[in-house]
Amino acid sequence: MDAERLRSLFTKPYGMAAPTEAQWRELYDENVHFQDPTQERSGIKAYIEAQDGLMRRCDDVYLTASAIAVDGDTAFIEWEMGLKIKGIEFIYPGASRLRFNSDGKVCDHRDYFDFVGPTFEPVPVVGGFVRWLYKRFVD
Repeated sequence: MDAERLRSLFTKPYGMAAPTEAQWRELYDENVHFQDPTQERSGIKAYIEAQDGLMRRCDDVYLTASAIAVDGDTAFIEWEMGLKIKGIEFIYPGASRLRFNSDGKVCDHRDYFDFVGPTFEPVPVVGGFVRWLYKRFVD
């Protein structure tokens, strides 16, 4: 797996289709482990269901990769994801760590991003509380 192939996997403009099940199965191991701040899944079927679920919950999704580093069986991808839901756009900067098996397929995928801030800051009343809470713990 090289940087250009990873860039294509981590690039989806608004209005474009998400990867198909066949595309996921080509790149991900049958027993892939996936974890992000909101969920943990095991197996390709559960991974595909998680990706499809995100697409169904959103009006549209974009993903764009910036920095990519590959070292042996591990890759890190810095990315930005945008979700449009009911007329509101939520932007999540983040990074993924991928581990590859001996066949070159992703066997472990972990996403790192702040879910709370970008999700709740745009919401009236709740956003003010989230900003106050972050400031209380970060400052």
